[in-house]
Amino acid sequence: MAVPTPAPAKVNLFLHVGSLRADGYHLIESLVAFADIGDELRFSPGGEGFSIRVEGRFAKDAGAPEKNLVLKAADALSRKLSGISGGEFLLTKNLPAGAGLGGGSSDAAAALRMLAAENGLISAHPAILAAARETGADVAVCLEGKARFITGIGDILSAPVSIPALPAVLVWPGAPASTPDVYRAFDEAEMKHSTPFGVQREDIPTERDAFIEFLKKRSNDLTRAAWRVTPYVAEADAVLRAVDRTQLIRMSGSGSAVFAIYASLDEAEAEAKAVRDRYPNWWVKATTLR
Repeated sequence: MAVPTPAPAKVNLFLHVGSLRADGYHLIESLVAFADIGDELRFSPGGEGFSIRVEGRFAKDAGAPEKNLVLKAADALSRKLSGISGGEFLLTKNLPAGAGLGGGSSDAAAALRMLAAENGLISAHPAILAAARETGADVAVCLEGKARFITGIGDILSAPVSIPALPAVLVWPGAPASTPDVYRAFDEAEMKHSTPFGVQREDIPTERDAFIEFLKKRSNDLTRAAWRVTPYVAEADAVLRAVDRTQLIRMSGSGSAVFAIYASLDEAEAEAKAVRDRYPNWWVKATTLR
């Protein structure tokens, strides 16, 4: 097996959601960053077609191997380019499923990066991007693992955004939140986005204090809908809010993971330990978002 390729967790620093459109989609605005923790993917070339083995703490929650987004991405690329090398993937699943951390999308993006390298393609090859978009809405933004501003229905990506390094704690309270269920709760309750649309990439500050203040003026509009689906999200939020030194607390994506930002990694690690000691069954990680 080759050296593992990281598939970092994706975190929505804010997520503005518009009303339901006639085609069943919502317009969104979101600033996405990536953690320095995540899943790991290996690839052994050989033979025709692709297969996958899944191991790790959350392997059982990753679903049937044949439905894994890694295989979907690899198959999509092989349909677009002839001569793509087949082989076996080994996925180490460290991220919980249904947490709003983009694990499956990041796994698929890692697979496309690996296949690009294996077949002498640049990562920006049009077929790589086309396969990413065919595989899932969040796969394209995970290809480079760089912070970006997302608009449209999640399909319009800005150029990479320079943001300050953000020491953080990620908390998953052990209960997944289904994205369709959260959006359904959002629509049924006729929830409205709390912050007007209209953020521009150039509005995003690069200086840390200004950046934190910028984030505080934004929100994740799916939060209360996720609370209806998985009340543990509200509990995780409340646990993190009990710490005075927390700079920002927010749910990521459609939940159910919650993140908190701190001034230093030492503070983040101390808080992660405190939460783990109190809730040993929760998944809690200190990390840095970039």
